[in-house]
Amino acid sequence: MTTVIFILPFLLIYTVLATYAERKIAAFIQDRMGPMEVGYYGLAQSIADLLKLIQKEDIVTDKADRTLFRIAPIVIFTTVFAGFAVIPLSAGWNGAPISTGLFFLLAIVSLDVIGIVMAGWSSNNKYSMMGTMRSAAQLISYEVPLGLCVVCVCMLSQTLDLQQISYQQSTLSTEQEFLFGIPATGIQTNNIGGFFLWNIFRMPLLAVVWVIFFISSLAESNRAPFDLPEAESEIVAGFQTEYSGFRWAIIMLAEYGMMLLVSILGAILFFGSWSSPLPNIGALKLGDWTNGAPGSVASFVWGTFWLLSKSLFFICLQMWVRWTFPRLRVDQLMSLSWKYLTPISLLLIIAIGTWKLIFG
Repeated sequence: MTTVIFILPFLLIYTVLATYAERKIAAFIQDRMGPMEVGYYGLAQSIADLLKLIQKEDIVTDKADRTLFRIAPIVIFTTVFAGFAVIPLSAGWNGAPISTGLFFLLAIVSLDVIGIVMAGWSSNNKYSMMGTMRSAAQLISYEVPLGLCVVCVCMLSQTLDLQQISYQQSTLSTEQEFLFGIPATGIQTNNIGGFFLWNIFRMPLLAVVWVIFFISSLAESNRAPFDLPEAESEIVAGFQTEYSGFRWAIIMLAEYGMMLLVSILGAILFFGSWSSPLPNIGALKLGDWTNGAPGSVASFVWGTFWLLSKSLFFICLQMWVRWTFPRLRVDQLMSLSWKYLTPISLLLIIAIGTWKLIFG
């Protein structure tokens, strides 16, 4: 519950800043200025846009299903927001104490397809319905390689607990059984710590798994080059064509929230979660200093800092990809998922399973 209380205001502030950052990153990549007029260096542009959206009229077309039309944006946002409940922010802040938190996160986030279908169908608009069908096909297709990538990490970690996966990538993993009564699940760690304990370095094949995870997460977030559900040049604005004002803003909030969620999940599964990248070197013990004792204020501050820093870096990477690569065609999008990413993910599961059986 405390995680949700922290995440909601942070998510609102993050979305305002992320929209500004995306415009500046896009302008830098395309050699433009970006927002410059509203506020110093355009800093108030996102706030002005938010105020504009709040004041816009909430329009519902005559032929639309008014109840479903109004509920759909809330369903989309709620499913994304619920995923943050199980996110561990630090060694002493676990989120919801669910031993199968990873399964819960993937299950609850996949329900956003229902909200998207509700939005498109209730609009009674053929363009919205086309965007809905594209979105449903895309999300269902890319959930397969995304889930297989998560299975690879679960096979290595032997747990579905996100906090347990985090401990295994930290120097605290050798002490957790005594401090928290959490078994170490046979994971052997070293005293060096830092990024040497991260899954992506501990198991080299996970580097390939992360690449597939990152590509699939772009599709799950409807981000270019996988933004066919709302391809403006083809179907106006996809499933959200008929939405305006605050309800449209909620849909965009859910999209940016999904970007943050999959980035945090990637950081937890592959890049050490809340643990420091700095190893314990000599007498300084930089890793201990930048993590803090579990349950302390320093532990919360440093853990949250490292987790969000890694996640925001991946968000910038998502923005970089969006403004660099052209949009895929529908057939290319489906071929990439079913002909390449899914078979490669299955092979990686076999390889990691074999490695686990041999080396333990």
